[in-house]
Amino acid sequence: MSETRGQRTTADSGGGGAERPSGILMGRPFGVPVYVTPSWFVIAALITWLFGGQLADVLPELGGTRYLVSLSFAVAFYASVLVHELAHTVVALRYRLGVRRIQLQFFGGVSEIENEAETPFREFWLAFVGPLLSLLLGGVFYLALRAVEPATVPGVLLAGLMISNLVVAAFNLLPGMPLDGGRMLRAVVWGLTGRPMAGTVAAAWAGRALALVVLFGLPAVSAARGGPGRTTTDSLIDAVLSAVLAVIIWNGASGSLRNARLREALPGLRLRELARRVVEVPADTPLGEALRRATEAQAGALVVVDGAGEPTGLVKEASVTAVPEHRRPWVAVGALARSLEPGLRLDLDLTGEQLLTALRRTPASEYLVVRPDGTVYGVLALADLERRLTAAVSGRAQRP
Repeated sequence: MSETRGQRTTADSGGGGAERPSGILMGRPFGVPVYVTPSWFVIAALITWLFGGQLADVLPELGGTRYLVSLSFAVAFYASVLVHELAHTVVALRYRLGVRRIQLQFFGGVSEIENEAETPFREFWLAFVGPLLSLLLGGVFYLALRAVEPATVPGVLLAGLMISNLVVAAFNLLPGMPLDGGRMLRAVVWGLTGRPMAGTVAAAWAGRALALVVLFGLPAVSAARGGPGRTTTDSLIDAVLSAVLAVIIWNGASGSLRNARLREALPGLRLRELARRVVEVPADTPLGEALRRATEAQAGALVVVDGAGEPTGLVKEASVTAVPEHRRPWVAVGALARSLEPGLRLDLDLTGEQLLTALRRTPASEYLVVRPDGTVYGVLALADLERRLTAAVSGRAQRP
């Protein structure tokens, strides 16, 4: 399986760095890092075992050497998958979309493309070029197969690579996210309706339907073709692989829909609309008194100020709720505040991606929102932003 992932935009409350890739760095073709994840070694071992069992029937004279041949097939097959992913990469770089990395993993490869295509045509071509390269590779291996004896090690390897590349191409052309065919479907619907989100919704639901077909259909087809020689182990392996593949497709389709809704909601994120009204109090103010003032002012946050009225700290909501009500008259708000670091001051006019970038830079639960002249406008509670994004991602806001 292969997929191309578009830009992912998330609010990260736990850290501000870029996501760290897991796996072994194999190289940087076209300047794009290629990683082999630990899950690849699992599927490579499985392919070696299964293909080695088939070689025992075709080339019994190989003996134990058949597993070395099988391992060679697994490596060559994933080299073909890498070519498939590099096709996506070359087109993405041609369109100046940026590619974060390529990962080879359990069920194929993933090209993580940083930005969305600007037109339906570019989206379609970006998705189609991967299966097209797999089809071409299948043709190349077919021509090479005609030049060798079928019942030999080269013949068996070439036949396996031909079939596997054709299967990769056919599977990826299925019209459902996160497969290439799903992105092609998205491009078609986008082109017909003029709305990228409509294409994403159609392709995501097609992907979920495809996941169900894989979950129940593949084991049934394998059982029908297996004949009387099929064992319980064969059935179990087919069921497990189908279930894992179905989960990957379902999660990929759902993730594509969530990210699309999030991108659609981002331009509507305005800090001035998310900020809570504040009450400014000295550090030695009892918490009970500060909360009384906040209730009277219908404010949702407390800011600690010095004698000159300059803000010096933000009272953390989690710390306030942790103080029992009977102790609140005896606890000063200064003991519950976080000092105002430079990154905790946000410009009132921040919106969308700029706002999320500022939050990633300095992770916190509360931020001071200031006007252009430096005066206090309010406080942004990260929980409020997360609720807004969760509503957008789940479709409760701005449905297509």
